[in-house]
Amino acid sequence: MSSFLHQRPIQNPFSNAYPISPRSSSTSQRPISIFSPTGLIILLSLMVILGVFVPWSGMPQSMFSNSKLPSSPVSKWRDYTLADAASFVAKNGTIIVCAVSHPYLPFLNNWLISITRQKHQEKVLVIAEDYATLDKVNEKWPGHAVLVPPALDSQTAHKFGSQGFFNFTARRPRHLLQILELGYNVMYNDVDMVWLGDPFPYFEGNHDVYFTDDMTAVKPLNHSHDLPPPGKKGRPYICSCMIFLRATDGAKLVMKKWIEELQAQPWSKAKKANDQPAFNWALLKTAGVVDFYLLPQAAFPTGGLYFKNKTWVQQTKGMHVIIHNNYILGFEKKIKRFRDYGLWLVDDHTLESPLGKL
Repeated sequence: MSSFLHQRPIQNPFSNAYPISPRSSSTSQRPISIFSPTGLIILLSLMVILGVFVPWSGMPQSMFSNSKLPSSPVSKWRDYTLADAASFVAKNGTIIVCAVSHPYLPFLNNWLISITRQKHQEKVLVIAEDYATLDKVNEKWPGHAVLVPPALDSQTAHKFGSQGFFNFTARRPRHLLQILELGYNVMYNDVDMVWLGDPFPYFEGNHDVYFTDDMTAVKPLNHSHDLPPPGKKGRPYICSCMIFLRATDGAKLVMKKWIEELQAQPWSKAKKANDQPAFNWALLKTAGVVDFYLLPQAAFPTGGLYFKNKTWVQQTKGMHVIIHNNYILGFEKKIKRFRDYGLWLVDDHTLESPLGKL
C-alpha cells in the first residue's frame, strides 16, 4: 500500500498552527525574512518535505524519470537480435548453437556442464523457442540466449511426431543459415547430448559440412568420411542433431536446400514428418557440389549404438567424444538412461553449469 495513505496532512509551514496569545501577537505577526535564521529553517524544511513525500504522493513519474535509463531486463532481451547475440558469444569466428524450449531446460543444463568441462561454454548461444526460456537463461547467464520470433508453444514443441515438434525442428536450418550469413562458423547440437571430449580437433580440413551417421551398424575404425550411400528409403541416414558448418557458400547451399525440402514435405496427421529426412534429401541433392565430411563413428556414436552395443563400447573405450541420447522417446526415459550410464551430470555437478541450479 502506498505510503501517502498513512501520511498526516502536511501543514502549511507559513501558517500559524496555534492560537495567538495576546502577549505574543505583536511579535508573531511580523513578516519573516527569507534570509533570517527562521526563514532559512522554514525553507529547508519545505525542501525536505517536497523531496521526501511528494514523489510518493501520486505525482506523475514522468516528472522524475530519465528517458535515457536502460529498459527492464525482459524488454531488453526481447529486443536482442541474433546478430547481437552472435557477435557477443562468438570466439575465433565460431559459435556453438542449440535450440531449446522450456521443458528441455534440465537437458540444457546437463549439456552445458559437459561443454564447460571442455572449456567451450563461452561460445554457446541458446536459441530460445519461447519467452520463458529466453528470460530464464539470460537471467542466469546474460547475453547467451536469443529468441528469433515468433515464439512457439513450449508445451507442444517437445512431443516427438507432433506438429509442434515439427515446427520446432523445422526452424533449425533458418537459424543456422542466418548465422552463416553473418559470417560465423557454427556447430549445432541437440541438448540430449553429453560431451566426453573436445570435438573441435575432429573438424579437420576445410570441408563445408561435418555430420554423423545415425545408423547403428558398426563401421571399421578407418571408415570412409564420404556421405554414406542411400538406404532403403532412397536417402542416407545422417543425424541432423550434430552438425558443424563453415561459413562457406557450400554450407549455405545445404541449409537453403534443407529449407526447400521441409517446405515440400510439410507435417500432416497422416505423415508426421520431422526435419531429419529433409536434411538427408538436401545432402543427397547437393553431393558433388558441396564438400562433406562424415565424422568418425567411434567418436560420435548414435545412441542406438552406444547404449545398446556393450561390446562395441568396450572396444572403442577412450575414443568417445559426444554421446547422443537418441533411439529412445520420453523425458523420463532419457534421464533414466543418462543416469544409468553416469551421464546425468545435473544431479551432483549442477554448479559447474553457467546457469547454476535451475
